[in-house]
Amino acid sequence: MTDVETEQRRAAIVGAGPSGFYTADQLIKAGFEVDMIDALPTPFGLVRSGVAPDHPNIKAVTRVYEKVAAREQFSFFGGILVGRDVTPAELRERYDVVVYAFGTADDNRLGIPGEDRPGSYPATRFVAWYNGHPDAAAEEFVLHAKRAVVIGNGNVAIDVARMLVLHPEELAVTDTADHAIEALSRAEIKEVVLLGRRGPAQAAFTNPELRELAELRRAGVEVATEDMELDDASARWLEEHGDITSRKNVEMLREFAAAGPRPDATHRIVLRFLRSPLEIVGEGEDGHVAGVVVGTNRIAGEGEQLHAEATGETETIDCGLVLRAVGYRGRPIPGLPWNERRGLVMNEGGRVIEDSGEQRLGEYVVGWVKRGPSGVIGTNKKDAADTVARIVEDLDAGAIPAPALSDGDEVREWLAGLNDRVVTWGGWRAIDEREVVAGEPHGRPRVKIVDLAELHEAARSAVPPAP
Repeated sequence: MTDVETEQRRAAIVGAGPSGFYTADQLIKAGFEVDMIDALPTPFGLVRSGVAPDHPNIKAVTRVYEKVAAREQFSFFGGILVGRDVTPAELRERYDVVVYAFGTADDNRLGIPGEDRPGSYPATRFVAWYNGHPDAAAEEFVLHAKRAVVIGNGNVAIDVARMLVLHPEELAVTDTADHAIEALSRAEIKEVVLLGRRGPAQAAFTNPELRELAELRRAGVEVATEDMELDDASARWLEEHGDITSRKNVEMLREFAAAGPRPDATHRIVLRFLRSPLEIVGEGEDGHVAGVVVGTNRIAGEGEQLHAEATGETETIDCGLVLRAVGYRGRPIPGLPWNERRGLVMNEGGRVIEDSGEQRLGEYVVGWVKRGPSGVIGTNKKDAADTVARIVEDLDAGAIPAPALSDGDEVREWLAGLNDRVVTWGGWRAIDEREVVAGEPHGRPRVKIVDLAELHEAARSAVPPAP
């Protein structure tokens, strides 16, 4: 067929999350050797540092990635930050193909007054904190308030709301970071209010996430009956355009509304729709969060053009903690074309392009930093296949020039020497073993190491492979 079949090709993948591993699998099947690079000494991206700790079944997808890593064509180099330790140009000099799969680590902004008051945090930081991300381990959150407001209507919003009301015994058997288990177990929050800008028909929850709210040990879920009276436009949209997820969400929300408050619940999660935050107000000398001014919306437009429109009515919800879960955006890498408005790498169908629209030969992108933070983990598998298909097309067309420095052994030696913190797959296995062993006496999947120095010390304890 093409060069893919007759000549060894080499690829670098920047990012060790789901999209990176699915891409590695596809590229190895296409005949490539793959070197995976990540800023952290640990792989798996948001599966390790983003998926809620009480969702171990979702985390089990790492077994698939471990099979990819076991292939002889695969190498892992953790602890390398592209833009600090190495540039995109230096990678392109050494690989036929460079695929960027580093995700969207920053949060979107609300753009309202008071957004940065003490007690108001992006959900990205809170999620990283309770999942033991090394960059967030030292964070502190105000958890002595009686009420928290979570702004957002997707799975991340539900995750953080659920984490705030889990019973300490529910937390104790998870791989939640130890510092977060201690803090959350002492939290005084009794009520979490989720604010959705649009109506229940447009909520972005997946069905399992919403269903779980009814299964919490000590917390009930409440939905106002009047919020479930769909406007005519939403009812038509649900009937004509809504998918099974949207229809099932509305059905479950109606069940929550009809059931009313759980009499035995000591905590509660309140879902409020058609509400937009207008201002986060504060009190005291430091202006700490005291409440959120919200505006009431109505649904306007027709069909696929439905949108939230302000009615002019406002109210203030008293609270001492605000978590903003309104989407993620990527963090730019120097030397890589960047779409600042969307927080993504500039690309067309996975091919990296300049501002002019010209393709950057041999450079590609996959996952959230390609298309935005959408879909579930499995969505990245098809996305990876689509990008790899573009790579193969370009190889077939002879559009990818060979790298100037192509000796695989020399390149891997170069990567390993970029700094004194580089962690190989063997180093990760040593970290993994130490965490798992630490968790066993407590009936936990693992006790996460959250300090970078300790992670590197654990990695160095790896037994060298036999000569």
